[in-house]
Amino acid sequence: MRAHLIEGAAPLRALTAIALVLGLAACSRGVTSTPGDAPNLEKWIAEVKARPAPPLDPLPVMQQFETFEYNAYALRDPFSTAFTDEGGGNGPRPDAGRRKQTLEQFPLDSLDMVGTLGKGNGVVALVMAPDKVTYRVTPGNYMGQSDGRVTGVFEDRIELVELVPDGAGGWLERPATVALEDQ
Repeated sequence: MRAHLIEGAAPLRALTAIALVLGLAACSRGVTSTPGDAPNLEKWIAEVKARPAPPLDPLPVMQQFETFEYNAYALRDPFSTAFTDEGGGNGPRPDAGRRKQTLEQFPLDSLDMVGTLGKGNGVVALVMAPDKVTYRVTPGNYMGQSDGRVTGVFEDRIELVELVPDGAGGWLERPATVALEDQ
């Protein structure tokens, strides 16, 4: 069968070669120019150059803007990073040297209190993180991404204090609660 295909391909190749030669021959006739074509080309170029140019659009009218003179040189620069310390230096600050705890890598609203262990002052809260691991939380632990220090563990909630920036270079304490999840 393979020999049959090869024999049938030879006439096809010959026909393709003949078609290519004829196509090239037909194209070559249009490419050659005679000395008589040059005057027609020069005449056409002269006609195009003799045509009048189209009119240009008028320039747009410039809009007049009201001038403004800046007179607030004596005031504080609103773009400077230097803030005045208005008693915020002695306020609460995050402890940069403190080692971060596991529950501080998750946002506070993604943590769920799922139960407690113990009674009275020995209550330990059980908190499930987004990684589906349950952690034990006692007062003094940290959780959430805003330096949230646990201040109290109760049977129905966890109370903590977060440190949030006040926008003027200082920090504010903000109380927060994680309630027991109703199932």
